Amino acid sequence: MKRRTLLLAGTGAAGALVVGWSVMPQRSRLGQGSHMLKTEGDIALNGWIKIAPDGSVILAMPRSEMGQGVHTALPMLAAEELDVPLASVRIEQAGADAIYGNVAMQIGSLPFHPLDLEAPEKPTKVKLGEWMIGKVARELGINATGGSSTVADAWDVVRLAAATARASLLGAASLQWKLPVAELVVTNGVISHPSGKSAGYGLMAKFASATPPGTVRLKDRKDWKLIGQPAPRLDVPAKTNGTALFAQDIRPPGLLFASVRMCPMLGGSPGAVNGNAALAMPGVLRLVRLPAYAGGTAGFAVVAKTGWHARQGAQAVEVQWQQRPLGALDSRRIQAMLENAVRQGDGNVFHEKNDVDQAESQTARTIEAWYSAPFLAHATMEPMNCTAQVKDGKVTVWAPTQVPQMARAIAAQVAGVPVEDVTLHVTLLGGGFGRRLEVDSVAQAVRVAMDCGGAPVQLAWPREEDTQHDFYRPMHVARLRAGVDASGTITSLRITSAGDAITPRWIGRNLPALAGPVDMPDKTTAEGLFDKPYGIAHQRMEHVATRTGVPVGFWRSVGHSHNAFFSEGFMDEVAVALKQDPLALRRQLLSQAPRHLAVLNLAAEKAGWGRPLPAGRARGVALHESFGSIVAQVAEVSLQEGKPRVHRVVCAVDCGTVVNPGIVAQQMESAVVFALTAALYGRIDIHEGVVQQGNFPSYPMVRLAQAPRVETWIVPSQRPPAGVGEPGVPPLAPAVAAALYQLTGKRLRNLPLAL
Repeated sequence: MKRRTLLLAGTGAAGALVVGWSVMPQRSRLGQGSHMLKTEGDIALNGWIKIAPDGSVILAMPRSEMGQGVHTALPMLAAEELDVPLASVRIEQAGADAIYGNVAMQIGSLPFHPLDLEAPEKPTKVKLGEWMIGKVARELGINATGGSSTVADAWDVVRLAAATARASLLGAASLQWKLPVAELVVTNGVISHPSGKSAGYGLMAKFASATPPGTVRLKDRKDWKLIGQPAPRLDVPAKTNGTALFAQDIRPPGLLFASVRMCPMLGGSPGAVNGNAALAMPGVLRLVRLPAYAGGTAGFAVVAKTGWHARQGAQAVEVQWQQRPLGALDSRRIQAMLENAVRQGDGNVFHEKNDVDQAESQTARTIEAWYSAPFLAHATMEPMNCTAQVKDGKVTVWAPTQVPQMARAIAAQVAGVPVEDVTLHVTLLGGGFGRRLEVDSVAQAVRVAMDCGGAPVQLAWPREEDTQHDFYRPMHVARLRAGVDASGTITSLRITSAGDAITPRWIGRNLPALAGPVDMPDKTTAEGLFDKPYGIAHQRMEHVATRTGVPVGFWRSVGHSHNAFFSEGFMDEVAVALKQDPLALRRQLLSQAPRHLAVLNLAAEKAGWGRPLPAGRARGVALHESFGSIVAQVAEVSLQEGKPRVHRVVCAVDCGTVVNPGIVAQQMESAVVFALTAALYGRIDIHEGVVQQGNFPSYPMVRLAQAPRVETWIVPSQRPPAGVGEPGVPPLAPAVAAALYQLTGKRLRNLPLAL
């Protein structure tokens, strides 16, 4: 917000302009028909909805599909308001106009406490912050898939666009037939009248494009037929019959292949390069040097006739690698630095309630613990890749990206062409989890294509390069301290944490025009610590933002992914120290948070909390809110050959209004497996600048035989939709750690969980 104000002020008379801009109404996101692609026979009724001659509906799709189900959820919203079968809605990649920007994601980045957001009357600071950031977001129009925000962002705009289109179609029929709109009904995309007149949307679309919509009303909740129902996902058939196109399925004529090698030392570069042996190999065509694009590490690519030849050629290149100028990175030294930063304090205070210092001076007992979490790689199913063609001053890119505008911008920058001369095709993503919020591989592909005489080139990273040149989840350390009075009541909670801030580093490499000289406080560093719902009288949460030099980025559930382990792990620890049941203690502390209590109670009930378990098994519980959704998980755990085995995870979730409960259950299951991998195995170690993990033998995943049974229970809600793709991750690790304590008596405060 501050940066936007500066940008505005710089364009003219600062005060008048900023004030004038602030009182203007927010930009409409409905858009005009001209915002959609012009296709033969299709009629665009606004910036989101087109009607095909056969009456089917085409929806502009601004978000990327990476398994989270948005290619089904958003069409369900449109189908509901248009009264058409879900199967008759198709999607079309949205353009670059600001109407497709993700407003909800940017509003969600504000560091407000969830209990303030849920108050019957939001505090003035909350209303003002949401208003201003909403305005900025609409102006910037940043199209990004992330923050579990797709459905939340589309909830109003897609329904309104569809309802507006429906109103225009009904208005057109009313004018053509000279009948009152109120007497017309729509069934499966067919407008009809008791007199016998009827016409499908396809016949009325042309007239509707010239008909004002009149009064537009969204459907009442009681009239919904699709929303809230477990409709089959629209992308499943193509993904099961092999017709779905992921980025590495792209095969334009004359395609060449490229494989990359980057300096093994993070931030390093290649010195002398001898490619003679590689260029002499069959099928190998050329070697292209690659600078450090978009915050990545420099290296080179070898181009060949097949992917195999390219990979073998890249390995045959002789290189004298050079360490980064600032010296080698080492994760052990970084952890020691973070611990020292916590001891020194002097960070940003994200939340303060009453007087912790005074409360601590009067406590009868203090409970304190240190927690830590390592760097983590994304390890997406589909390693980083991109296909690019540079020909006749034009650039065509096929990319699995979460940020299409930024992908176009970096392609244009590298090729030296206007952004209008870049055509971007967003493919399905074989996993994103935040890694594809980066555009380093797009820049590399375009640079390689520039040397290939107009031929398209598919650049792919080997798994080892993908693991060793990621934008990692940051390493974080936290010290937590609870004060307890003589009656056993928790009177104070103090948390100090340290670790790199993600957002300023990401903005610096992807949106440099918005980067300021001084880092603003980054919510992602402290989320999951400052925003707990527990009714403790005195609280103080402080984070020290560091700059370790390790490239860091957004990872599924971001700061919540490790901070929930710190905060909920410590809450279990406090309960044990006070000789209280962990569930009962949480219930006591949630008297002012009824939504959280309802979720916790549902999970406990369905998990059978308090009922006997088979010998050798134990339960652990954790509760966490992230991305507007509250999730409680109960993990049922045993030890097999001295190692943790998670048998069952019960998830209760309040994610607001549910569009498709089947997708919610799928995302909870996905999150549990993803989080369990991180809890049991996930760590990135850096020594002499080199990431020690490579492929899956050294960076293992939870396998099918190790996956627990996951049960999902949804709390009914009439609130707007909130996040689903990420909120299932944070509670898993602390729930498993709590169960392991019951089994072993050993308190595990560091990830991954090692007995």
